Amino acid sequence: MSATAHGHTPAAWTGVAISFIGFCVAGVFMVAANPAGFWGGIGVVFLGLVVGLGMKAAGLGMPKQSAEQQEAHRKATEAARARADEAIAARS
Repeated sequence: MSATAHGHTPAAWTGVAISFIGFCVAGVFMVAANPAGFWGGIGVVFLGLVVGLGMKAAGLGMPKQSAEQQEAHRKATEAARARADEAIAARS
């Protein structure tokens, strides 16, 4: 997966960071039995989603792969799986 840089974009990092902060805020206020603070934290979680999607729409997310790139990735994945299966069979 690391070869595809899945999620390693400014949009993904920003959206996840904001959502994480929202979860922490909601958790603290849930333990403190403060419903308003809890829902405020949940609002921050959704704000992270909106910010991440907005940044992706602005071009800070992963670029779309062409059909040729998708096919090359599929073939490389199949070849890697075949090599792994051969290695497992050789050990048996």
